[in-house]
Amino acid sequence: MKTLFLAAYFAGVARQFSDFAGETAGKKLVFIPTASLPEKVNFYVAADKKALTRLGLILDELEVSTASASEIADKIGAADFVFVEGGNTFFLLQELRRSGADKHIIGHIARGKPYVGASAGSMILAPNIEYARLMDDPAIAPQLGGDFSALAQVDFCVVPHFTNAPFKRAAEKIVAEYASTLDLRPISNHQAIVVRGGETRTVSAPAAAGRQKGDGASARKPA
Repeated sequence: MKTLFLAAYFAGVARQFSDFAGETAGKKLVFIPTASLPEKVNFYVAADKKALTRLGLILDELEVSTASASEIADKIGAADFVFVEGGNTFFLLQELRRSGADKHIIGHIARGKPYVGASAGSMILAPNIEYARLMDDPAIAPQLGGDFSALAQVDFCVVPHFTNAPFKRAAEKIVAEYASTLDLRPISNHQAIVVRGGETRTVSAPAAAGRQKGDGASARKPA
């Protein structure tokens, strides 16, 4: 059974993740920050790590762009959770594919273990990430050669940072261009899509939390 928690900004929905995951203290989480490497603004990485640590999770960072094949296999294989951070979705796909980490992540999901995505980490589960070109620059991932086939673990496409500046316009452009051809699931920085087997639903943080962390938490990608 697939068990997925797909957010735009993880720290904005950490409480909802706790409800989703249950007891997390002492469990191992592989943290993959790869998508954030090309980004000039990456404070969200530290914010997400802090939120995960507060839940008692034991974080094991895995940078797939530099890790060996055996390290990738061993770390993902031993993990209770896999967390894929946000950043440039095309760079993330390039490095997951090049390193073979994509296959290990798919295997992790197939075994029913929880997968957690934030922004690019959520978008990467779609069948194809071509739609992300309106939010991210695909030129940063030349090795893809224009092939944007992604991990295809869901049949919909997450549109992160919906209504959140400075990505409000980019998210709106995605919806305007692709709503008639793709199953788009727009979420704000205070929402997440939860998948358990055949059930998919959207969960939201309280409005007060959204006002507290909203716009500042979204300064991640150039629109």
